[in-house]
Amino acid sequence: MNIFAYNPTDVLSFVLTMMRVSIVMFMLPIFDTNNIPTLVKAAVTFVFTLGLWPNLALSGALMPQHPFDLLLMALGEVFIGLVLGMAVNFLFMGIQSGGELLGFQMGFTMIQFADPLSGNQVGPTAFFIWMVSLLTFLVLDGHLYMIRGFAESFRIIPPGDLFIGENILWEVLSLSSQIFIIAIKIAAPVMVALFTVEVALGLVARTSPQVHIMEFGFPIKIAVGFFFVGLLLIIMGQQIGIFVGGIDALFANLLKGMSKLFQ
Repeated sequence: MNIFAYNPTDVLSFVLTMMRVSIVMFMLPIFDTNNIPTLVKAAVTFVFTLGLWPNLALSGALMPQHPFDLLLMALGEVFIGLVLGMAVNFLFMGIQSGGELLGFQMGFTMIQFADPLSGNQVGPTAFFIWMVSLLTFLVLDGHLYMIRGFAESFRIIPPGDLFIGENILWEVLSLSSQIFIIAIKIAAPVMVALFTVEVALGLVARTSPQVHIMEFGFPIKIAVGFFFVGLLLIIMGQQIGIFVGGIDALFANLLKGMSKLFQ
């Protein structure tokens, strides 16, 4: 048996498949955290490619011969990964923005710490709500829906068939607007409740000037804020469930907007 006998087309097919997996998969949320070591990411990429390759292998004949064409193909894979990753990240960015608004209203603006997953400075309320939403996303198998949608990219967009047109740009702009909508939906109920507390404290300050309104009002605002945040988590879990159920349609719409076959 000659162990050096191999089919070059199969090798190129495996390389093409692994290139898309390595670029696209780890631009998706959850997989792109800084806490995962590079060697672990490389091992997961290799194992995931072995799992996909028998059923979703890209043809080795698609491998370009010229280095410039190979660079263009790699840039196309990066663009696909960015679009698919942003589609899900917009949800968590909107949730975190809403949490920052809540932290501002509850008086937590002076408290900031480093998020171990992203390395950014975030407030405690924003980090708590974001972490709960991420755990809810995982419990509802959102990461599996993402992987299934990513696997569809092999069928809809073969290497070199990426099309960047008006449709995908409008889709991304429409998704980006959801950041502000989600933030307002999360923060508005709690902000209204805290505004009512502010009005009540103002009336107390006018009628009883001897009351130290700062010392009296600060713990009340925190207690009311956390009470409504607890109620908000129930509604947020339901909305994340709706989002997870629509990931397949969302990814399919984005992939079709980037495919030459559907233009």
